[in-house]
Amino acid sequence: MAGHSKWANIKHRKARQDASRGKIWTKVIREITVAAKGGPDPDDNPRLRLALDKANASNMPKDTIKRAIQKGSGTGEMGVIEELTFEGYGPNGVAILVETMTDNRNRTVADVRHAFSKFGGNMGTDGSVAYLFNKLGIIHVASSHEEDLIMEIALEAGADDFIVFDEYFEVITNSANLSSVVEVLHSREIETLDAEITMRAETLVHLDQETSEKVLKIMNFMDDLDDVQEVHTNAEFPDDFIEEA
Repeated sequence: MAGHSKWANIKHRKARQDASRGKIWTKVIREITVAAKGGPDPDDNPRLRLALDKANASNMPKDTIKRAIQKGSGTGEMGVIEELTFEGYGPNGVAILVETMTDNRNRTVADVRHAFSKFGGNMGTDGSVAYLFNKLGIIHVASSHEEDLIMEIALEAGADDFIVFDEYFEVITNSANLSSVVEVLHSREIETLDAEITMRAETLVHLDQETSEKVLKIMNFMDDLDDVQEVHTNAEFPDDFIEEA
């Protein structure tokens, strides 16, 4: 779990930096657009509800949100955005799973393939690494709350696990239960730091400092690609690994 926590912390730090530059909006707009294909009403569309939470957290203007919903649901300007997942291997054979949303398949394939080759990795075939990952719902709650209370509420709401970190509590759920657990927490006036569906590997590859730096470079490069929404790995960084700026 330490490796996942380390990469999660790096991603959250990057998200804060991206938000200050407005880059996060591009990813969230695509997420809203694709989610809205399941319907424009967030009360009936849990995936859209989670995307709107991200939009509001990044202070996205309401008009921008409305246009993204209209585009995805077909009630406004039409545009074709598809979801593509790429699989491959990075330095030391670590598995890398890349989730994208794009309006240009050829561009995205070329960008992701280039990212793998640029950092000594290689893109694999469908199913080459996906079997290593499980789809989970992850919720983070500030550790300023009472630990026992959050754990009790989350588990009673249907969460599968509860993990304590220094700065936050992590609630793990079945992906289908994520929205309902978030709603229960909010109904008890407990704000969540973030909530998302993610892919998490059961078996991790332990890395040394040098290899960790190589893997972080390819992960950060992938994460910065315009069409990339999420990057996942089974790499476990050492506890004393120093995150690159």
